[in-house]
Amino acid sequence: MNSLDIAKPPHATRVVVAMSGGVDSSATAALLLEQGYDVVGVTLRLHDPGPAAIGCCGGRDLHDARAVADQLGIPHYVHDLEAEFKRDVIAPFAAAYAAGRTPVPCIECNRTVKFRDLLALARDLGGDALVTGHYVRRRQGVDGPEMLRGRDPARDQSYFLFATTREQLDFLRFPLGDIENKTETRAIAARHGLTVAAKPDSQDICFVPDGDHTRIVATLCPEAVRPGDIVDRDGKVLGHHPGIIHFTVGQRRGLGLGGGPPLYVLAVEAETARVIVGPREALNQSRVMLSGFNWLGGSETELAVEVRVRSTRPPVPAQLRRLDKTSAEVRLLQPEQGVAPGQACVIYQGSRMLGGGWIDPANAIL
Repeated sequence: MNSLDIAKPPHATRVVVAMSGGVDSSATAALLLEQGYDVVGVTLRLHDPGPAAIGCCGGRDLHDARAVADQLGIPHYVHDLEAEFKRDVIAPFAAAYAAGRTPVPCIECNRTVKFRDLLALARDLGGDALVTGHYVRRRQGVDGPEMLRGRDPARDQSYFLFATTREQLDFLRFPLGDIENKTETRAIAARHGLTVAAKPDSQDICFVPDGDHTRIVATLCPEAVRPGDIVDRDGKVLGHHPGIIHFTVGQRRGLGLGGGPPLYVLAVEAETARVIVGPREALNQSRVMLSGFNWLGGSETELAVEVRVRSTRPPVPAQLRRLDKTSAEVRLLQPEQGVAPGQACVIYQGSRMLGGGWIDPANAIL
């Protein structure tokens, strides 16, 4: 296990650990305490679906984080950011679906309430670093800190951290990045007798514990629930739908068309409430335009890279052209399917994560 790469010795180094109540952040706190660091735990109160619910930063997790801090004998604070979370994560999530995009709320959560608000709190608490249980690695490069993919490919979370800035990365540390697998993390927690050692991972978006995002979108953006037509690429009406919030690019099931060859969602038009469908091969795209671009690389404006257009996809070869500070163009060497506006396209060179951006609505297939 690598050290935190901080100049001061552990006993003179205060680390603020983001404790979500799960096994990853709990094991992180235990590991750093074992190594002699001055550990302070902070849990964010973001969204509370109920005391029995398993979801990041609410309900049962708050109780579990507090219990782990008590077991370890470390100070623990709960920081209420529910209003900020609604404003910066939930509201944009609903607005994206209403606009025909497919959002990634975990990225926005990391970008705002965690690496903006929580990081500021960590500084206020006298922390020398904010430490999280993310499965990514950090190293000091020639031009400053760099982010690398986690050693365990199955756990790597770099896709969800593409918006991290250089200034934030300078203050952040990720001790679990070199973990070989989740079994090792659970072993750390078990060694310290933590009650969460066998706690299951949360699989859903924390504010959508039942997996049905349409309820939240319909409440915040009722205009997105209006019915519309399902059409082919020529505009021929094939069927009808109850609202565009039920669809994303690449989707096959749930179209309700029946019969004939398989059809996939090619585009979602918010203005007309149309869902455009077509054959699978029509999903192929080789050019991806990015907005909200964040860059952790060097001064190059054009370079060969690998990119991930969805969190579940492996990196694929591409050519990147940076257009300005906030936009870029990606040319895929082989076409990818399901390139959905609102998803992130994250840039890599080998194990290093160079940044990324949001897939622009211009990528909709017409």
